[in-house]
Amino acid sequence: MFEARDLPADLASVRDEHAPDAVVLDASSDFETLPGYALDDLATRADALTPTAYDPDWLPADSPEMLQRLASADLVVGMPGDGSVAWTRQTDPAFVVVKPRVEGAPDDFVDFLVAEALVELGRDLPEHFLGFFADAYPDFASAVDADPTTTYQVALAAFDAYRGLHTRDAFESWADDRDRLHDAWRDAGDRLQPRLDDLPSEVARGTTDFADAAELACSAVKHDLDVPTPFGALDTAAYRDHGPQYAVKWAEKLF
Repeated sequence: MFEARDLPADLASVRDEHAPDAVVLDASSDFETLPGYALDDLATRADALTPTAYDPDWLPADSPEMLQRLASADLVVGMPGDGSVAWTRQTDPAFVVVKPRVEGAPDDFVDFLVAEALVELGRDLPEHFLGFFADAYPDFASAVDADPTTTYQVALAAFDAYRGLHTRDAFESWADDRDRLHDAWRDAGDRLQPRLDDLPSEVARGTTDFADAAELACSAVKHDLDVPTPFGALDTAAYRDHGPQYAVKWAEKLF
């Protein structure tokens, strides 16, 4: 299921700086959440397993099944919305897993995604939005006042913005000594920008639903782009400093 991934020198230096003990793996099959047989394979590569404990009381009763499983005693690695690269620190050492869906993407961009995961590990960010919101998640879900799937998407987007506030300074700093990764980060932002320009009007017309707009807009934070209203309120020092409490207030005012 997994093979060790060779890292070019600049990416290896990111690992050495931010998450020196992390192991980067290629997965042989795609996943949102690793199935049991893959977890068994991962376990043979780890010195120890320590599943993250999420309190079931943090979840509204109608939460999606996968979110309820996350809040169980099970080891859950990867969740819907994680994208092409997933990481976990529930293992010792921590693992970064590259999914086969990256096939066809430019190598520089894939390496940036791996670098992003390593920086997130090094900044000690939560592995999932449930660990970010914790006991504030019921208040956030109540404020969003949408179906459980939409609420999940909006929570994931808000958490993505929070992560971006904590990682983009690292990406910006690579302009001189890791210019290939810096250029991949900047190029991804340049390709995202045209999709942001018309986003508020698309939401108003109903051609883009709110959850999809949240995903796009909040991903812009890590690229240091101009984030459209109403998501620009998440691109602030106040959100970086106050986290879930700020996100709850944002959702209450918005909805």
